[in-house]
Amino acid sequence: MACRNQVKAELAISDIKRETGSTDVVYMQLDLGSLQAVRSFTETFLKTEARLDLLINNAGLVADGRTADGFGIEFGVNHLGHFLLTCLLLDRLKEGTGGRVVTLGSMAYRWGNIDFDALITNKHLGTGRYSWQFFHAYCNSKLCNVLFNHELAKRLKGTNVTCYSVHPGVVKTELSRNCSLWQRFLIEPIARLLFLDTESGAQTTLHCALQEGIEPLSGRYFFCCAPQDVVAKGKDDAVAKKLWEVSERLSGLF
Repeated sequence: MACRNQVKAELAISDIKRETGSTDVVYMQLDLGSLQAVRSFTETFLKTEARLDLLINNAGLVADGRTADGFGIEFGVNHLGHFLLTCLLLDRLKEGTGGRVVTLGSMAYRWGNIDFDALITNKHLGTGRYSWQFFHAYCNSKLCNVLFNHELAKRLKGTNVTCYSVHPGVVKTELSRNCSLWQRFLIEPIARLLFLDTESGAQTTLHCALQEGIEPLSGRYFFCCAPQDVVAKGKDDAVAKKLWEVSERLSGLF
């Protein structure tokens, strides 16, 4: 379990051990808001773990601010940290049989856009202290997730690794933990009434991680455990390729 918060990770590990009876559950510290932390994590993982079958890119936040590297926090955590993590682990995934990468997207990608000039100049895809500003930045980061999956599938053709992006539904999580008090006051009562619980929200992720026979659907976007068509911006080959190349430069891969 690659997690930023050790206390929460250890609580989850205790639950897993209790429910499964397995003691083979390991915590490793990972902060996707720091590219150096991502590199340190992957270096440790590759030294200590001989096998990788499944990578679930699950972290996400709605917030304003900057990462340790100066990127807008939503772009930096929701996309760029996952991008670097995946790229550094791809070779280990390819060494196995039938590896998978599952990236948590969102239907919010539909309202996103990517201004590459602003990204390269300002190192973010939107910022601001008002809720509509960082929600728009969140939508932009979710479009990055969907396009990353689209391009990754192309680059994995001919290998034994497949990839999928997922809209889990609107789930009661701590996604809004970095919002202001009054924003949480508005969001959380609605979440308690209308949003999915975490077990229900995990089902499409689990489907893409575990379901046999979906390999021909590599690169697709899933919702409610079924592939869904994406709007044109979510499968734009040229934009997906450019995002990959820009992400390589920004993350220091090239």
